[in-house]
Amino acid sequence: MVCSQDILAQISCKPLQDAQGILKVRFNQYDHDRHNLLIHTLDVDLQEPASKVQFLESVWRVQTTIREVGDDHRGFDVSVNFICEKGEVSSASLSLEVEFDNWSADNFVLLPAAAYNGNRFPYRRIDYSPKLLDPRDIGPEIGTIVTDIPKLNHSKGPSRIQERTGGMSVPSAGFYAPNHGKVFWMFTRQGTHLGDSGIDIEENRERDKAYIRITAPVVRELYKYRIADNRWPSDDMPANFKTGDSLTLSMRLYGAEAENLQVLYDMFFDLRKTLFQEHALRSALPLSAAFELQERKFNRENFVESHGYYSVGMRENFLQDWQIGWTGGMISTYPLLFSGNLRTRENVLRNFDWLFPDGIAPSGYFWDSGEKGTIWHGGDIRKPHTKNWHLIRKSGDGLYYVIKQFMLMETMGLSIPRMWIDRTKGVADAFVNTWSNGSQLGHFVDNITGEVIVGGSSSGAIVPAALALAAGYYEQPAYLQIAKEMALHYYENFTSQGYTTGGPGDAMQNPDSESSYALVESFTVLFEVTGDAQWLKMAEKAASQFATWVIAYNYEFPPQSLFGKEKMRSLGAVFANTQNKHGAPGICTHSGLGLLKLYRATGDQRYAMLLQDIARSLPQYINHPAKPIAGTNTGWVCERVSTTDWLEGIGEISYLSTWAETSLMLTWIEIPGIYVDLEYERVFTFDNVDIEILQSSQKRFAIKVSNPNQVTADVRLMIESAEQKNTTMGHNSLFSTEFVSLKPGESKTLRFNK
Repeated sequence: MVCSQDILAQISCKPLQDAQGILKVRFNQYDHDRHNLLIHTLDVDLQEPASKVQFLESVWRVQTTIREVGDDHRGFDVSVNFICEKGEVSSASLSLEVEFDNWSADNFVLLPAAAYNGNRFPYRRIDYSPKLLDPRDIGPEIGTIVTDIPKLNHSKGPSRIQERTGGMSVPSAGFYAPNHGKVFWMFTRQGTHLGDSGIDIEENRERDKAYIRITAPVVRELYKYRIADNRWPSDDMPANFKTGDSLTLSMRLYGAEAENLQVLYDMFFDLRKTLFQEHALRSALPLSAAFELQERKFNRENFVESHGYYSVGMRENFLQDWQIGWTGGMISTYPLLFSGNLRTRENVLRNFDWLFPDGIAPSGYFWDSGEKGTIWHGGDIRKPHTKNWHLIRKSGDGLYYVIKQFMLMETMGLSIPRMWIDRTKGVADAFVNTWSNGSQLGHFVDNITGEVIVGGSSSGAIVPAALALAAGYYEQPAYLQIAKEMALHYYENFTSQGYTTGGPGDAMQNPDSESSYALVESFTVLFEVTGDAQWLKMAEKAASQFATWVIAYNYEFPPQSLFGKEKMRSLGAVFANTQNKHGAPGICTHSGLGLLKLYRATGDQRYAMLLQDIARSLPQYINHPAKPIAGTNTGWVCERVSTTDWLEGIGEISYLSTWAETSLMLTWIEIPGIYVDLEYERVFTFDNVDIEILQSSQKRFAIKVSNPNQVTADVRLMIESAEQKNTTMGHNSLFSTEFVSLKPGESKTLRFNK
């Protein structure tokens, strides 16, 4: 073994020392015809001096470099260069791994957007779209049950996760060891000249040893993951190495003392871009142009004139016809009412007339879904035993966004029929009734009785925000008290445990980004409504956890893929859940307003920068005449940003109209295109325009705004002093905001007095 530093360099690598880890390299050979069965392997301890390594008929020289990461004494870069000096080996890969000799199954393993607590939950092999089948799994007190996803074993037997680097929001793996009060993080890059790398974590039989390794090229042994099936035959291609070939594998390691699990998340939030500082966002289309196109599309293709409602999709099935909440029902009407023309606003009001009273189920909740304007469903009609299973999140979204629209209507001077107000209050009462009967909202409730059918979930994560708004709107203090009880329940049982579940209706109780963000929104709303700092602290912790779902770098898509041809950038896409392993344009189904409120309250730039990544990424995914996307319809936005091979293929999409269109419109009305913070002399651009600070003095602040797009940009401005930030932002705050209009290629200078 040839080392660029004395072997003591490894011993002084603090993250390894603290985590009791040992660096190793591994040589692997597979039988590709047998789905990459591992047939030969050789582990070499990097602490053992050796100049050469022989593997089968090949001889290798291995050079190791270990050095600190700049001034950050927490981190160390490890780089290993493999050089084949003699012979050859076929169907092979090379690995760099850390072996942990003092492991425990109590360690909380985090692969961001892929595994939470190692996905160490009971699981069921159920085809997509999965719903629990066994009566023993169904009930209010049943805990988290996931689908067949990559996971560490929650009981006896083999325990291993095999991932592609693209299967995570950041190619990385970390863990919190509660028995030792330590956290450990390993970061790496997407791949090498051989393509994407693999990231594995494996435990031994006794669970007292574990291995985190990166492998090039990626070769998953025997099986790979395909939607809801972790036993899909592996088709990865190993490499053939010959004399003169070389390969470099590297990882960046961090460690720290930790008094609790949250340190693992906070450390990740700090470091998520540690290897990707140079990665940039893309300016593709202004939000104003995207909304204008979406408004026309929704009126042309989504509005059902005969009944007077906006469908959530193209009505190819009942779930694409109408669903309250989640995929857009009574959410998309909000931005259309906010910024739409007269015809659009009339259509929105017709949508309310259509929804009330027929859209309310006997339980008092909204009907779960519907079709053809007159047929209402309690749940998933494709699975008879779930025909009345109402996803509780859907009514939470419905209540939250309907009340926002009532508030907007009052601002606009529109009269609101009493029936709309009363029936919406009935939805709030339904939440109160369910909560009062069992101190939980569960995952699915009976849409006839309101009783919890499937429990143990944070599906209702948005409900505290909805009830907090309802408390003010209906002047019902009891709603606020129950909202606080619910929020505390979610914090103690989910945020404090490091994962949330139940946001989507098609992924059982897999950890997901939707419920994760909904808690950020709920905690920030409660902070604004009550002024109690405890909710702000909870929101900050929830935001650190949500950050694990947001892609922090630009994945290199295959050149022949759709996204490769379109030069798409993945930075800012939001992974859906651990079952549906794709990034998505935006948050399902929110603008990210809670992150802006967090920045205003704390001054922590990470929240604004996270929101900036999400918001600025969105417009590139819409098919616009100025920015066409091959094969897609004008105005459509697919929910897929696939950086791993879980379904359609890397860089490919399903050609659908989806909820991502609603998230794009919400971003236009709730997030300013340019936010100027005069207190800290900062400016954030959430729209697809460029900003340059020209002057920052005691009395003046000036910026240059440029439009690099091919169409006019009408950009919303929000300028705040320290005093203005101390007031609550609330809702509909951008309704009367000012704009700056820029023609294609135009620049303007904006000056502000402090």
